[in-house]
Amino acid sequence: MKTATPHFFTLSRPIRPTWCRTMLALVMLALFTTLSCQAQDVIPLLLTTKFSPGASDCDHNPPPPLEIRQFDATTYVLRESLCVTDEAPFMYLIIGSTRALLIDTGDVADPKKMPLAQTVLRLLPAKAGLTLPLLVAHSHRHSDHREGDVQFRGLPNVEVIGHDIDSVKTYFGFVDWPNGEAHIDLGGRIVDVIPTPGHNETHVAFYDRTTALVFSGDFLMPGRLLINDKQADLASARRMAAFASQHLVSYVLGGHVEINDAGETFSWGATMHANEHVLPLTKKDLMALPEAVEHFNHFYTHYGSFIMQDQLFVPPFLTLAAPDSLVLLGSTH
Repeated sequence: MKTATPHFFTLSRPIRPTWCRTMLALVMLALFTTLSCQAQDVIPLLLTTKFSPGASDCDHNPPPPLEIRQFDATTYVLRESLCVTDEAPFMYLIIGSTRALLIDTGDVADPKKMPLAQTVLRLLPAKAGLTLPLLVAHSHRHSDHREGDVQFRGLPNVEVIGHDIDSVKTYFGFVDWPNGEAHIDLGGRIVDVIPTPGHNETHVAFYDRTTALVFSGDFLMPGRLLINDKQADLASARRMAAFASQHLVSYVLGGHVEINDAGETFSWGATMHANEHVLPLTKKDLMALPEAVEHFNHFYTHYGSFIMQDQLFVPPFLTLAAPDSLVLLGSTH
């Protein structure tokens, strides 16, 4: 069927093929640039702003128990205060059009001390008068990443995935663990789930295709990398490096921050993180991890910018602030 050319786009002469190809190339370049920059535009907010440092005297000057940073309109970074738990874990809320995903629930069960569920539900948009359904998953089963589960269990439109290995395999449909990938459809937003055992046998990483963010839990973070199973951790590092080589990675967001801007580790149990390092690590850090893990001696190894330590081996000097050569600096400086 022929249609009249709109009056605001009247062609005075035929469009030449060369002109078409040029315009198409410009359109494709603009589209690629838009897609590439979409995940990058909001990164400076995390790079240039710092989270609460906690307090040296939490009894008299405590910060709020839960800190919230909006990465973009549908992605939130939450962190529990150092004055409530010295683990100060990070949690991540990813919102799609039909449901939302919360990665980890932190180290505090008591809602009076840590109003996590109340806060998360408040952040969720409503659809048809109802709060958007929420799926609660975990990077791994360690208690500092799942103590808050109790706040979500039994709530309407909330599903909490079990933290044991059988629950993880069953829910995500892993039939050849730790091989393969799973996918969570949040409605117009897909999150990939990649097995990353080594720090813990249940560990997984999440990749949000919308922001190109990797949520790495304790597998990779700016701090001490505790390894329970070297061979599993090495296989996971290679698996994630292979994944990253095929995908845009804006930044890697881990489960904790344990170093300051000068590259010094904070002491175990510290409630004050003065001049704390920024949260994001980079694709370069992720790609460098396999070589580092190859050199892990099963006890305590510093290789390149990484410090790796067996979970049961804690050298006495690590209870004090360590020199910058003993930490994961990353490449975000």
